[in-house]
Formats: sequence, C-alpha cells, structure tokens
Amino acid sequence: MDRRTFLTTTAAAALMRPAMSAASGRLPIKRAVEFEMLPNKLSIADRLQTARDAGFEEIECPTMPDERQAEEVKKAAEKSGLRIHSVMNMAHWDYPLSSADPAVVAKSVEGMHTSLRNAHFWGADTVLLVPAVVNPETSYRDAWTRSQEQIRKLIPMAEELKVIIGIEEVWNKFLLSPLEMARYVDEFQSPWIRAYFDVGNVVFYGYPQDWIRTLGKRIVKLHIKDFKYQKDVTKWTNLMDGQINWKEVYKALGEIGYQGSATVELEGGNATYLKEVNRRFEMILSGA
Repeated sequence: MDRRTFLTTTAAAALMRPAMSAASGRLPIKRAVEFEMLPNKLSIADRLQTARDAGFEEIECPTMPDERQAEEVKKAAEKSGLRIHSVMNMAHWDYPLSSADPAVVAKSVEGMHTSLRNAHFWGADTVLLVPAVVNPETSYRDAWTRSQEQIRKLIPMAEELKVIIGIEEVWNKFLLSPLEMARYVDEFQSPWIRAYFDVGNVVFYGYPQDWIRTLGKRIVKLHIKDFKYQKDVTKWTNLMDGQINWKEVYKALGEIGYQGSATVELEGGNATYLKEVNRRFEMILSGA
C-alpha cells in the first residue's frame, strides 16, 4: 500500500466510525480564549493570568515574529498554567496565498513559516489559516488551485514540526458550503491539513450544526462566537445572546465525538466580562 492509498483509507475509516447517538452531559471540550480579547493595558503575564482567573484553560495566540515577545508569552503561559493550543496566522488577509503576485504570496508563506515556528516553540498543535481570498482580481477557481499549491508546499514543514494547519472558513467569499470545505481539505490527502471550524462565520449561508456533521472528524479546532442579524442590522453578540441554536450545535458536536479545544472569539473586555463569557461558554458545553 503506497502513502496516498494509506492516507485515503485511514481518513475514510476515521470518518466512518460510529458516532454518538446524541450528546449527553458536559462535552469533553477545553475552553480557550483569544489573546486579543484580554485587557491590552495589562502586561502579557497579567493578561494571561486574567484569562486563567476567568476560568479559561487554554489560549490562542497571534503570530509573533518578535522572538523576545514570543519568549515572554511562553513564560507567561507556563506561569499561569494556560496552555497555548493554537496560533492564529496573521499574514493571510493582507497577503493571501491566492494572490497572482509572487511577492504577495512570498509574504504569506513567510507569515505561515513564522506561525508554524511559533506553534512549535509554544507547544501548540495547530496553526489557523484562511487559505484564500476571492475578489475581483482572483476567481473562485484560481483561489482554489493557487492556495492548494502553496499549502502543499507547507506540509513538509508542518509534518516536521508536528503542527497541523487548520483551514478556516470566513467571510472571504470562499469555501461557502460544508461539502466544498470537506472536499478542499480531503484533496490534500494529508493528516497535517484539517478544518478549523468557526461556528459564527457560517450563519449567513448555513447552519453550524450541518457544517459540524458534514465536516466530522476533519475538524481539528473550533471558534465559538454568536451573531444577531435583523433586517439591515448585523452584529456579534455575547454567547447565547444571538441567533445560533446552541442546543443543536451541542448535539452535533456530541454526535461526531469532538474532544478538542474551542476558542471563544468575541470583543475584548475586563475580568468581569471574561468571567461571564466563560460562564456562558460552560453552559453551551453542558447543553444548556
């Protein structure tokens, strides 16, 4: 059996494992918070300690090219007991992998290299990547083929550092259905490329529970946020104040047996606000 056949066979077998008939009890998911949600007037050490005191178990950090800053974050995480579980790549919007400009793509690849090294240094197991941006200059087809070409070049580094690249769906006019996202991920035929599913990003054109059931074992990480849209008014809200059906999300996560991390991604705030976000987060994971 060659490598491609092995990967295809094992991936298919994982997706066909029996799912839970329904969620029951508290889901085995760790609660994480975005670094950018923490009070930015505090030192890095105090920001992470604030997150820990609010009840969060893990954190997702942005790409940090400054080695001294990366070292400071690592020490702060170790001191607080807050695990850095993933890295949010920061270069993919200004410098998308799908660009026709080689200089832009080179910047994007450089950003991913830094993100992967950050993840390895911090002990994180995933880097979030928005793979492409569709715009008047970049067609959907070109976004697909160009981004996949560049991501395939990143797989050897991801494998060497033992860091998964998590593909996120977001408002970039790309990967607009769960079937497309599943196909996009599957075409890499690599265990180092999986789906980073954002519950809130699909509410305009789908239902989170449908995406979760379709993506299944492809999901490596979750982003958690809520959203409200009424007529011409759209806004992000605190968890459980929006229009996401959290009970259905809870059921879907139980059915696929998801046991990883979930990072809340909302507006930032003080310690009291973060404790309330964490309380609501725990309610969602408990099926409230």
